[in-house]
Amino acid sequence: MDPVTGSSSGLGLDITRHVLSKGDIAVATLRKPEVLDELIAEYPKERLLVLKVDVTVHQDILDAFKKTKEVFGRIDVVVSNAGTGLLSEVEGTPDDVARALFDVNFWGSVHVLQEAVRFLRDENAPGKGGRVFQITSGMELVGFPGCGFYSATKHAISGLAQSLAKEVDPAWNIKLTIIALGAFGTNAVNAMDKLPVHPAYDNPDLAVAKWRKAVIRSQSGDFDPALTIKGDAAKAAGAIYRLSEEAAPPLRIPLGCVDLARGATKDLSDEVEKWASCSVGLDKDEYQN
Repeated sequence: MDPVTGSSSGLGLDITRHVLSKGDIAVATLRKPEVLDELIAEYPKERLLVLKVDVTVHQDILDAFKKTKEVFGRIDVVVSNAGTGLLSEVEGTPDDVARALFDVNFWGSVHVLQEAVRFLRDENAPGKGGRVFQITSGMELVGFPGCGFYSATKHAISGLAQSLAKEVDPAWNIKLTIIALGAFGTNAVNAMDKLPVHPAYDNPDLAVAKWRKAVIRSQSGDFDPALTIKGDAAKAAGAIYRLSEEAAPPLRIPLGCVDLARGATKDLSDEVEKWASCSVGLDKDEYQN
């Protein structure tokens, strides 16, 4: 039985559908449950539980886990997928807007992860454990212009999830995987909030201006070639399902953005080697060879 946050559309919805297609039980959580009325009509309540959850409301998350326990008795897999986007230059983003983004993408995910680990350890049978997937983004790996605060939320939750994975006792049998997601479907682009351009960056030759233009053009219905989305969210859902069956799943995996991950790894490696001399000889004198 798999609870999935952010199930209203895109990957979350496709994961829910895939789980159900395999004959398993799914718990879909989202802010507007009526969005899934067709899916609710398609499956009996013994197979699908839909719960209203706003991940910025901590109690909603706790209540969802509690309700799942009451209805199904256990949880096997948790997918933390809820998130929102923002198009804005770093310099042009007010604190309240940036904090609201962190409330969803970071703190919402933190609270899901905390309760997932507690539940899998304390509510499931001893040693049963379970799987936890934290969905991030390729922008966790590479910062994109115009997406600084979005990238920051994904960097932050990835770092926290990596630490959490190293904290859990192996005896709990809880496996955590962080998925850096590539581009799948148009919903993320269409739903991305955008702020007015900061006047200092209103130069059409800047990378951030070109990215902003591509997003706005795509949101108008004329999808920009610069934002070509090749990923199939249904296939991504299938890949995540397969990962849930692996005995030794990866801690981190780029899904649909392998080239981006390879490029980021190479760029970091190249810079480390180029500038390694700057880091040599910085130990205290008594530790120098």
